[in-house]
Amino acid sequence: MGYLTTLAIVFIAIWCCFFLLLFHYGVFALIGVFKRTVYPHTERRLKYGIVIAARNEEAVIGPLLDSIRACDYPREKLEVFVVAHNCTDRTAAIARARGAQVYEYDNPAERTAGYAYRCLFDKINTEWRDAGFDGFFIINADNVLSPDYISKMNDAFTATGGEHVITSYRNSRNFGSNYMSCLYGLYFISACRFEARGRTVCGCSTRVSGTGYLFPPQLVEKGWEYVTLTEDWEFTADQLAQGRKVLYCDEAEFFDEQPITLRVMLRQRLRWARGHMIVFFTRFRALMKSLFSKDNGLDGKRRFSVFDISASILPLGVISVALLLVQLGCIALCPLFGCDAGRVWAFYGWLSLALFALSYLLTVLGALLLVLLERGRIRRVGAGKLAAAVALWPFFLLINVFLDVAALFLRDLEWKTIPHVGGPAPERLPRQASMSEIPTKS
Repeated sequence: MGYLTTLAIVFIAIWCCFFLLLFHYGVFALIGVFKRTVYPHTERRLKYGIVIAARNEEAVIGPLLDSIRACDYPREKLEVFVVAHNCTDRTAAIARARGAQVYEYDNPAERTAGYAYRCLFDKINTEWRDAGFDGFFIINADNVLSPDYISKMNDAFTATGGEHVITSYRNSRNFGSNYMSCLYGLYFISACRFEARGRTVCGCSTRVSGTGYLFPPQLVEKGWEYVTLTEDWEFTADQLAQGRKVLYCDEAEFFDEQPITLRVMLRQRLRWARGHMIVFFTRFRALMKSLFSKDNGLDGKRRFSVFDISASILPLGVISVALLLVQLGCIALCPLFGCDAGRVWAFYGWLSLALFALSYLLTVLGALLLVLLERGRIRRVGAGKLAAAVALWPFFLLINVFLDVAALFLRDLEWKTIPHVGGPAPERLPRQASMSEIPTKS
């Protein structure tokens, strides 16, 4: 067997193993195309605390609090908490004027949202110990809630026994501002349609993405523990490692304001990549221990969910670049084994071009399918802008590879706020009927 044949067999096997780790994503995506979980309506109204971390958010905190007040849920069953952390504007004053319980926290050395949550839950556990909350929402300052958001989340939380984390549909309030916000919008609704829906239909756990989730109070009895650049990934990894589920409610919709400039996009996603890397280094071992332990009481679906999140926190960009560099290095050694280097490089070049073209085509078709499926929820976006976003979608995803590599070497990445400008909340549109709706089991 010649050198090139051996090389081809080895790397085909390696790449096949690599993609086999991700195969289940395709299965979840296919299920999410056709089915979703619908939770039965309940007249039981639980009591919730709504937790909001805000840093210089005077432009958006008012509309969020107004949208909470406009929800079709008994006001006496809700208490809104705002922690204004490291603020230099009128965020705290605006929140107080709208009836929120406001705490101010200033510590320039602790700037992430996780530190703000830690401060706020310490206050809640001390000053609101007897309030009798059945659960807590984590909501971002730039979010706006649909009128039935809390009711739909209450349905899901009640139907599942109030024991699990419930996350929701993350839409964009400025979907059509420009190509950047449009790409971000596709990014988040793809996670809902192609990841969260299928996982929940199968009875597996999904993951928390940013904010817009609800959890039982016992998770913060000892305070909030997640303070890194991506506290949502930390939180998710710990819940799954401990045997809890993160379930998805497709009917509960909130709107998030997205960045509109390349500079802010790169800064935010580099922070995500670095935070993702930190979660890998700090949680992967615990997840593997939970996955292979026979004494943790995990059933098959919970165990598979641990495998799923373990694959998700792998630095896939770093791994793929490392494999590619090793492969190129092996090809460069061809002349030492009597191979025609010119022909080998030409073949490899054409093969790479063909694979890139195929990947681009498949990714664009996936984005087009997403747009067709979710068109009823995509607000105020012209067909031309949406078509351009679909064409740019593969490059938007490809950036993750380079950011993963950069994040490997950036140790002291500072958490910076994402500028928000506010604006009117998107109108509530009738939701399209699903192809198949599956009642949940408590």
